Amino acid sequence: MKTLVRKAADVAGARASASRVYKVHEALVDMLRPGVTLAQVDAFVAETLHSLDSTSAFLRYRASGYPPFPSHSCLSPNDCVVHGTHLMHDEPLVEGDLLSVDIGVKHKGWIGDAAWTYALGSISDEDQSLLTTGRASLAAGLEAIKPGRPLLDWARAVQQCVETEAGMSLVRGLGGHGYGRALHGPPFISNVVPSAPGEWPDAFRTWTPGMLVAVEPMLNLGGHEVQGIPGGWPILTKDGSRSAHYEADVLVHEEGIEVLTAEMFNLPDVVGASG
Repeated sequence: MKTLVRKAADVAGARASASRVYKVHEALVDMLRPGVTLAQVDAFVAETLHSLDSTSAFLRYRASGYPPFPSHSCLSPNDCVVHGTHLMHDEPLVEGDLLSVDIGVKHKGWIGDAAWTYALGSISDEDQSLLTTGRASLAAGLEAIKPGRPLLDWARAVQQCVETEAGMSLVRGLGGHGYGRALHGPPFISNVVPSAPGEWPDAFRTWTPGMLVAVEPMLNLGGHEVQGIPGGWPILTKDGSRSAHYEADVLVHEEGIEVLTAEMFNLPDVVGASG
């Protein structure tokens, strides 16, 4: 990484931005329900960010080959893995839909970036298994992060949980990343162990004190293949199976790690249930 976060003021900045990510998710728990549209959710995120003296780290974000990202948040329903926008469809969300919400915060120059997946109103046994496995894989991966150990340990733990134990699939080619004052930076953090030489050049880099990373399992009930929408941002499962996305912000210290978004493990799986 170009910059390691060591100064007390910088650590405080990273913590403050990560805390705001959780606060947006916490507010969403009371807002999300069957009947709301993606546009309404995104407008709510924008209003909540403003109330927290923050802005979206995603809005108008540019990546090579893509138009500027149009939304304040990434809203990815059902078979959308990541990078869903409020423009995907106008129809209200319905009972039993899954919605992965990725919140990117910019606060006083520092980024916070974390995602969680929710079921709206009710949840099937199969979807509950998907969300339970997503949470468990994030927790297992975090437990495997040790200063001085290779990044590969993260992928081994996540892949063991999702594919070996649960029989689900992890998306290839997408993964976690360094961040700080910019949304994306090195290293790339794969969720799967490389199967060929050179597939993941950062695999044997070590977790270094001062490293600030966003780690994020993306898992599907079906196969691991995905497809994009031409000229757009959303990435969908190729077989139409449902997907879940969990992401945490982590600061590596000399003695271990600090999960800056640890409170997100208190978020519920099901929101907006009637009665």
